[in-house]
Amino acid sequence: MNASVLPCQAAPSVDREQRFAKRVHGLRTLGLGLGFFPVAAVFRQNGEPPLLWALLLVNGFAWPHLARWLAVRSATPVQAEYRNLLVDSLMGGVWVALMRFNLLPSVALLTMLAMDKLSVGGPRLLLRGLLLQGVACALTAAANGWAFAAHTGAAVALATLPFMVLYPLAISAVMHALARQVRRQNHQLARISSTDGLSDLLNRGAWEEAVAATLQRCRHSGARASLLMIDIDGFKHINDRHGHPAGDAVIGRVGAIIRRCMRDTDRAGRYGGDEFGVLLDRADAGAAQAIAERIRASVAATVFEQAEGMHCTLSIGVAEITAQTGDARGWIKRADDALYRAKIDGRNRTAC
Repeated sequence: MNASVLPCQAAPSVDREQRFAKRVHGLRTLGLGLGFFPVAAVFRQNGEPPLLWALLLVNGFAWPHLARWLAVRSATPVQAEYRNLLVDSLMGGVWVALMRFNLLPSVALLTMLAMDKLSVGGPRLLLRGLLLQGVACALTAAANGWAFAAHTGAAVALATLPFMVLYPLAISAVMHALARQVRRQNHQLARISSTDGLSDLLNRGAWEEAVAATLQRCRHSGARASLLMIDIDGFKHINDRHGHPAGDAVIGRVGAIIRRCMRDTDRAGRYGGDEFGVLLDRADAGAAQAIAERIRASVAATVFEQAEGMHCTLSIGVAEITAQTGDARGWIKRADDALYRAKIDGRNRTAC
């Protein structure tokens, strides 16, 4: 009979491995249940004795639940499932021999068993399963007098069709769901790896990559773009007076305000410490200055609940891309120079 599994690698926690074993249970139950009928059709055709019918019933309808019980109670459920899969392969070899090598159900059974091993454990588990399968088939065939009747009648073919159709569809559905889950996880990992945890903006590396990509595109298309470099005025004083948790709250709030004031096409990042960068796509210096003023005014009007009397202001430098802009670092430096001028001129202002 056939076992059913998910193409999943062993998880680091026992709890996750147990969930894996429970998911396997559903597909194994389906596979063994469907696989019962073609073998039963051959047994009926050949007039097999009650003892073999009893063994078939146990393997088809009791073994899936016993396999789950063994796996979820194991210290290593995934390894237990590997052992269960090898048992499935062994029994597959037994059923092929007891069916006297009836062609269609034998091919279907062996194909599904190979699919299971390859999807879970790769070629190594597949080869181990094939070895056990071959040994079990040879020993059973010898005990059965090497009986051979490969012809598949209409009744046996009809009993095999649901197994051949429904079981691969079920595995395909599970693999599709797993692939979607993997894509979501990869997207989350990519976002985490490019995001600053405190401000929820891009980290410096990811933001600089966005700046470089925009610069390259603007050179080819002639489109406009501008940068904002933003610095929190007196941030060290905020940390010294109100404590670092209050300083972290300021970073988070400023990040939220920047996100709220940006357009959907803009990209913001935490450049380092208390400094932020905003990439304004298709914005000239005038539009960039308007956005900068909106950010500055919003922060200046913000009340911070973390400490009584705490407030902060921003100094912002603006630099529009020009024909003389050499590279991304040069563009960022021009915006940083404008920021420095805003600091010299009294802070809490924008310099372009």
